[in-house]
Amino acid sequence: MSVKPSEPPSEKDVGEPPIDSSGLPEHASAEEMRESAARERREKLKMFLTNWQGVTGLILVILFFVTAIFAPVFATHDPNALDIPARLSYPTLDHIAGTDQLGRDTYSRILYGGRVALKVAAIGVSISLVVGLILGMIAGFGPRWLDNLLLLIFDTVRAFPTIVLALATVALTGPSLAIVLTIVIVTSIPQYARVARTATMTLRNTDFIMAERSLGASTGRILMHHIMPNVVGPLLILAAMDVPVVVTVEAGLSFIGLGVLPPTASWGTILNEGYLVIRDTPWMVVAGGIPLILTTLGFTFLGEALRDVFDPRMGKGR
Repeated sequence: MSVKPSEPPSEKDVGEPPIDSSGLPEHASAEEMRESAARERREKLKMFLTNWQGVTGLILVILFFVTAIFAPVFATHDPNALDIPARLSYPTLDHIAGTDQLGRDTYSRILYGGRVALKVAAIGVSISLVVGLILGMIAGFGPRWLDNLLLLIFDTVRAFPTIVLALATVALTGPSLAIVLTIVIVTSIPQYARVARTATMTLRNTDFIMAERSLGASTGRILMHHIMPNVVGPLLILAAMDVPVVVTVEAGLSFIGLGVLPPTASWGTILNEGYLVIRDTPWMVVAGGIPLILTTLGFTFLGEALRDVFDPRMGKGR
């Protein structure tokens, strides 16, 4: 009697799903990937919530956005309304931060000054990030000659200090909010572009990019669907840390008379006006400096916390 050699049990006999290359069932692998991603998000959220600097920064940033956006709601007076008899008034229930030399309510002007700071930061950082991202990806993924040309432009722009560039520009065009925005955008683009370029050059020779190339994917598709999602994260963290720099630049230019023109309220102009009468009314400088300090600390703390969460090596190295 002949004996058939034993055959391995088939998948149908065993009743188990097919096995992928990792040794796990296909459906289990996908499920585990989802669970791993969800677990990683929970861990990052927990890490952020246990970071006192991050929580403090988030509270200050939210406070900045709320007071700036809803300034007409929180303001007690028209920021440009004159009350000459009450000029240089001490803080009272009616004017909780006092008044300036024209009798305007300092508290209301600070709130509306926050709107100017928010406008400059939001528009300036957003445009700088988008343009820098595009130019950085082009430089990192394009031919060598284009990379060298863009790097030359970036280094040339960065060679000019912001204040010197502002002085030269204002001498030709005159001070205005548009000039402040232009200076902020032009001087901020190179740093975003360099970060995007470095990340793009790191990704361009990875296996999944090479696979996309071999399948005939276009350069635009690779940049939009594969490079950009992996590059935009570090740029957002950089943007959070760049907001206080932009706010400070706007306040500094307005302080020396090269930014927002009167009677528009700005933290820089409030500090300038308070500095002129600091011996008689020091509360204007104090009231104008507090929101600038809190906003700077808020975005700095938030940016540091986000960097530690998304790149723990940076936190360990400090």
